[in-house]
Amino acid sequence: MNLSRRMRQWALRRHPRVHSLTLTQNRIYILPTRAGLWYLVTALIILLLGINYENNLVYGASFLLLSLFVLSILHTYGNLAGLTITALTARPCLVGEQAEFELLLRAGSRRDYEAIQLSWADQAPVSCDLIGDSERRVRLYAEAPERGWWRPGVLLIETLYPLGLLRAWTWLETDLRALAWPRPLTGDSLPGSGGIDGRGEVLQGRGSDDFVGLEAYQRGMSPRHIAWKQLAAGQGLHAKQFGDHADEQLWLDWTLWPELDVESRLSRLCYWALKLSRERLEYGLRLPGREIAPGRGSRHRHDVLRALALFGKETQNR
Repeated sequence: MNLSRRMRQWALRRHPRVHSLTLTQNRIYILPTRAGLWYLVTALIILLLGINYENNLVYGASFLLLSLFVLSILHTYGNLAGLTITALTARPCLVGEQAEFELLLRAGSRRDYEAIQLSWADQAPVSCDLIGDSERRVRLYAEAPERGWWRPGVLLIETLYPLGLLRAWTWLETDLRALAWPRPLTGDSLPGSGGIDGRGEVLQGRGSDDFVGLEAYQRGMSPRHIAWKQLAAGQGLHAKQFGDHADEQLWLDWTLWPELDVESRLSRLCYWALKLSRERLEYGLRLPGREIAPGRGSRHRHDVLRALALFGKETQNR
């Protein structure tokens, strides 16, 4: 385990998970960057040359460089001090996709903040400024590793402002968590749907339920399907075409695909829930120990997907 990770774990053990936090001196860490270290080495070499040659001009140059370094410490620290970070919302997503997390940054009293970077662990940072604004909303993204509730990890807040000689940072564990739905598994047809295909459309054929149109009569067709009115009107010989329409209320049942394992069944059910929602059809869900009555709309879709995401994980801690 490298030094950075050990330091992060040590820092996080000192502070619990929070919803909102204002950064103060006990949460901000500051160290020179690699450029800052070389800057210090250069300033010290110049100082040694001034001592060796007793040259006042070289003395002045070394003191100026060291003074700039000290001032950079104050400005870099001040670019985080007083900043308030508040966790707002987390939006659900499918497993393997990016979930969106929203944070609110609020500036301290009459202060500006520049070049602040925020990122989850091992994720690309997002840079933002608070200049003339008292607050700003920031959206961060992280990939969902598995279905159910999950947390994006540790939030890193850092800045190299103003000269890049020093890095001030802090780690923060928020109370944000996102819900990951199962990854959809495509299914060619819905068993027992009465003719719903992989595109969620009604399959047409020679059923007996509803008249759907006319087609050219071909040898071998039943005489009962001949469109006699059209024939009498001189429109030629046609046959009536009927379609078997699926019941508008469909059930997504756990027992529909017995050959699949648990995760694959949930993924297949997720696929059809999304498909039927887009087709605006009513559908219900039956899981072992759980049943959701048929319905439609975004609220119903959310309830179904939530049930699929938390199946077998209802006791998962918040």
